[in-house]
Amino acid sequence: MEQNKIDRINALAKKAKGEGLTPEEEKERAELRAEYIAAFRSSLRSQLENVRIVEVDGSEHKLPRKKNK
Repeated sequence: MEQNKIDRINALAKKAKGEGLTPEEEKERAELRAEYIAAFRSSLRSQLENVRIVEVDGSEHKLPRKKNK
């Protein structure tokens, strides 16, 4: 996610605490937050896919994927 979008999220959060947001700004904030969360999850998923467990005997294997309930 681009830094200018993160800066906009922060500006909207600061404004929401101070004077409040217009309905258009609330919608923009929700869209930006959703985009940020999607980017964060994608990045985390990518990192976890590259993690390897090293056993005592030296063998390596991937982390097993957790099942959703």
